[in-house]
Amino acid sequence: MGSTLFEKIWDQHSICDLGDGNELIYIDRIFLHERTGSIALKSLEERKVPIRNPNQVFATIDHIVDTFPGRGDKTLMPSGSDFIRSLRASVKGTKIHFFDIDDPNQGIVHVVSPEQGIALPGITYICPDSHTCSLGALGTLAWGVGSTECEHALATNTLIKKKPKLMKIMVDGILPLGVTSKDIILHLISQHGADGAKDHAIEFMGSVVENLEIESRLTLCNMAVEFGATTGIIAPDNKTISYLEGKAFSPEEDFNKAKHYWSELKTDQDAIFDKTITIDCSNITPYVTWGTNPQQAIPISHSIPFVDQIKNKNEKESMIRALEYMGLEQGQSINNQKIDAAFIGSCTNSRISDLRSAAKILKDKKIADNIRAICVPGSSQVKKQAEEEGLDRIFKSAGFEWRESGCSMCFFAGGESFGENQRVISTTNRNFENRQGKSTRTHLASPMTVAASAIAGKISDAKSIGIEQ
Repeated sequence: MGSTLFEKIWDQHSICDLGDGNELIYIDRIFLHERTGSIALKSLEERKVPIRNPNQVFATIDHIVDTFPGRGDKTLMPSGSDFIRSLRASVKGTKIHFFDIDDPNQGIVHVVSPEQGIALPGITYICPDSHTCSLGALGTLAWGVGSTECEHALATNTLIKKKPKLMKIMVDGILPLGVTSKDIILHLISQHGADGAKDHAIEFMGSVVENLEIESRLTLCNMAVEFGATTGIIAPDNKTISYLEGKAFSPEEDFNKAKHYWSELKTDQDAIFDKTITIDCSNITPYVTWGTNPQQAIPISHSIPFVDQIKNKNEKESMIRALEYMGLEQGQSINNQKIDAAFIGSCTNSRISDLRSAAKILKDKKIADNIRAICVPGSSQVKKQAEEEGLDRIFKSAGFEWRESGCSMCFFAGGESFGENQRVISTTNRNFENRQGKSTRTHLASPMTVAASAIAGKISDAKSIGIEQ
């Protein structure tokens, strides 16, 4: 019997079976950020426990740092500066690779890691952030951990983990013009539930996945955790290899050797998965969420379901609460719903291809009156490239704020937020209650849909406002 890609990487990193359903797994690379990484490092210092392999540890400042120009160490989050200073002090004098605020390689962990070649095919990789699964797009076995697990891995390069079940998601068909990987993942979650992949590791496969560029694959894997998965992964191919060649932390002298190994990393034809889901993308249209979890999503041209259509009691109760929180009604059309703000950013959709797609919609246009629109590039490298291409001028001319890189208003941690009861269309990955501010109502969508909505002043896709894509 053959093995899946996940099993091959897992087995290569399994040190021993602990006999209780758990295995001791070797961890190759660890990425920290100031919000929780600083806590793990401080705890090790206080216990006088050394970092086992600091050369394979990376850190950046992204989660709670302000994104306003000229930000420095200041944050709107109470005591936020303390986290920044603590991380900076902890990495000083170590061999940890650190991307400080003024470093040209600073940015969101899950954006910096691929663009620097830190996440690589076939390695195990952790970060104290739930969207670490993004890096599965490169064939990396990556998942998010808590501060305590992170601390253990820093000290030992190991973690105790139970092997998840395995799920195959076949994504086939012809992806319609204007439909993105963000729409694919929202469609998947809406059809199969926010816990549809609970206790599973997903491998995304199929012709559509093969045709996606690496940055679109990163978006797809980013939201695997919103589907309840432990992680998501995609087999490396020639696109992956080309993408990684010449990256700062990719193999240099041994690249050809690595290239050969990576090209062999794939699921065997006779491998067995515990569950398989097939998606035909041919009829998918742009999606948007209407509720307070990513499962509560519909095509932008559709109406919100009626409560009586929901059979599961818990889902019905969740829907009633979501409608009340979002200020919407069952059966109501989501298209043309007035918005107060638009946000383009986060580890889900803040890469250069995301900004290009939004800028294509915004070029020579203006956002609607009374709309606050913000664009936050995912890294300083993305920001620099966007400015070299003139994308910043398009965003600013349209009426968007152009920011420094960071997580920004992807989540509210006591810092900057949108206003109470404000309706925001956002490229982020979570629309939970209070996620972007106290009582803020968040609708998730792709960068193109967010840009089109900002122009219209209401939830709209590019086609509905007469823009060819």
